[in-house]
Amino acid sequence: MALPKSEFIWFNGEFVPWDEAKIHVLSHVLHYGTSVFEGIRAYQTPAGPAVLGLKPHVRRLFNSCKIINMTPMPYTEEEISQAIVETVARNKHNACYIRPLVFRGYNVLGVDPRNCPIETIIATWEWGTYLGADAIEKGVDVAVSSWRRMAPDTHPAMAKAGGNYINSQMVVMEAKRHGYVEGIVLDVQGYVSEGSGENIFVVLDGKIYTPPLGNSILTGITRSFAITLAQEKGYPVVEQQIPREMLYIADEIFFTGTAAEISPVRSVDGVTIGSGSRGPITHEIQNEFFSLITGEVPDRHGWLTPVK
Repeated sequence: MALPKSEFIWFNGEFVPWDEAKIHVLSHVLHYGTSVFEGIRAYQTPAGPAVLGLKPHVRRLFNSCKIINMTPMPYTEEEISQAIVETVARNKHNACYIRPLVFRGYNVLGVDPRNCPIETIIATWEWGTYLGADAIEKGVDVAVSSWRRMAPDTHPAMAKAGGNYINSQMVVMEAKRHGYVEGIVLDVQGYVSEGSGENIFVVLDGKIYTPPLGNSILTGITRSFAITLAQEKGYPVVEQQIPREMLYIADEIFFTGTAAEISPVRSVDGVTIGSGSRGPITHEIQNEFFSLITGEVPDRHGWLTPVK
């Protein structure tokens, strides 16, 4: 399915028509993967559209720039935050996906990127459930990938960098070739890391386990929301190394991510997880998450930024 077009893209401080947002074919980013990006969602609420997790997403975008030495940024965090809100409003979305992207543009072509300009775009479009229409309720079938996450002294996993997502592409293409919706990736030591584009949680005996940052994971914003909501419900959340075999004996497993939201896992490598459907703890966290982000309950954490 083709990407649904919106009217405008914010490009280096100006709104340009969707089809006119273009770069030169010799831009550094096309040849060497020098970009960082974010995935953000705006949800429809009774008070109008609102952006979820705007401040932590923009903070992570700037942190990613620092990690890969793509500095100084030509805009402040406040300017990018305002531009995101303005882009949602300009495109008249009630709800949408938001993609800020910072990249090295056209000037010279060589591995050293420092003489290439830093450019920034913000695009928005309407996007439904990432893992499929039934994923939120029924769960998805996944497999452990033959590909591993990057070692800590190779690629910087904490940066949401475009180049890192070659790894994610290999994982999800392999999974789909074999008939699965998604793949689970292990780190270089063989411990559970994450999905191709999601963080992972494992529920066992009333406790919720998730890999720590040291297992080559992205510092997920939705991951942090899920941890907060689970703890508020009284569930212990344990950040620890998770061996592969723990997946097979789990009572529940769920993914979190901006695109995936909170999606249960139905099976891993053909092994049914729990009852083979969405588990009660996953369901409880889902309900609280969706009630909050759609404005059904008060935004007690200040996670939503209204689009005026």
